[in-house]
Amino acid sequence: MKDLTEGPIARHIADMATPMAIGMLIQTLYFLVDLYFVAKLGDAAIAGVSLGGTVMYIVLGLTQMLGVGTVALISHAVGRKDQPDANLIFNQSIVLSALCAALTLAGGYTLGARYLQTVGANAETVAAGISYLYFYIPGLALQFALIAMGSALRGTGIVKPTMIVQVLTLLLNIVLAPILIAGWGTGHPLGVAGAGLASSISVGAGVVMMAVYFTRMEKYVGFHRDHWRPRLHTWKRMLAIGFPAGGEFALMFVFMAVIYSVIRDFGAPAQAGFGVGGRVMQAIFLPAMAIAFSTPAVAGQNFGARKSGRVRETFRTAVVMSSVVMLALTLLCQWNPAWFISRFTSEAEVIAVGALFLRIISLNFVAQGIIFTCSGMFQALGNTWPALASTATRLLTFAALALWLSHRPGFRLEHVWYLSVATVALQALLSWLLLRWQMGKRLANLG
Repeated sequence: MKDLTEGPIARHIADMATPMAIGMLIQTLYFLVDLYFVAKLGDAAIAGVSLGGTVMYIVLGLTQMLGVGTVALISHAVGRKDQPDANLIFNQSIVLSALCAALTLAGGYTLGARYLQTVGANAETVAAGISYLYFYIPGLALQFALIAMGSALRGTGIVKPTMIVQVLTLLLNIVLAPILIAGWGTGHPLGVAGAGLASSISVGAGVVMMAVYFTRMEKYVGFHRDHWRPRLHTWKRMLAIGFPAGGEFALMFVFMAVIYSVIRDFGAPAQAGFGVGGRVMQAIFLPAMAIAFSTPAVAGQNFGARKSGRVRETFRTAVVMSSVVMLALTLLCQWNPAWFISRFTSEAEVIAVGALFLRIISLNFVAQGIIFTCSGMFQALGNTWPALASTATRLLTFAALALWLSHRPGFRLEHVWYLSVATVALQALLSWLLLRWQMGKRLANLG
């Protein structure tokens, strides 16, 4: 356990954010490794794996519900110096992760094929997607245990073990991908099924490594069988914080679906340019997200310790750090956005669309950093409903105006990007106002 209730706030955030940023980058590389080898199998394989991989986003939304509640409540317990409650929360998160894993296995194997048959472009793509998904489902199910253990460590102020495990699982996936997908050394290529199997084996190895760490090295929270009996009251505490966070994640995918819908008439280059630009944007967001993800543990421990001044200082420090980083990245994108897009495609039309997207959308990077930080603070305060409300407000505003604009004469792609910038600014302002209200309400009676 690392006590975050004493010492410089900025140093605590930086110490946590650095390994977390590395871990997030590794997660991005995790997907790219499989994609590199799958791309050699043809268009249907790429489409099938991409299609099967969309199921991951459903799981990510569910893991958010589990992870956010675990981080918030354990950080509060650490701040109160209440180790028994921290242990109870951790063990109940393990129980919930096992339940969610069972539901994922059941749902994936009974509904996965039907889903792919509904959205697949052709029979070959559907077949590839099913082959990949059936071998990837065990890895998706195991993600819950990995998130539960990683979130517990983050709540206690520890992030390096999780980052190390992520590095090791990536290395294992890099080794397994060519062996299982292309049949290197075995002469028995499994194709897209090998991609799913490589990911599942790597995630399984990560779960084992994290479990060994908790068994042998972690002293503050650990496995206690007497805490494994389901405690519905504890589940309610966790999900009350985690459920809105999962809902917020789900709304973001609705937002993406609206964009794809309104730009559909501009053709494949427009969708491809947006897709590449969006992936670049997600990578650029990593530093700000790492800072924001550090905020719940730092502010949460101080909230539990009833140190209102340090809770407020955490927000101010995180906003400044995030804004400085995002401003620098904005200037970089304004300078030469086409360079980023050209790393992924050589198609001139796609590069033009992606570069235009990145140049305009980078104008909201600072505002997006503020939104990330506010979301982290809502988690620390134990109430994530305001974050969901601000995201819903942005989505409803954007969707209504985007659909209206798409039917107006002279509608152009850049109208969508400028609308996105405006609605992100609205969300940042609303998030900040809601956070001021929540801090005033929840910190009033603290020391």
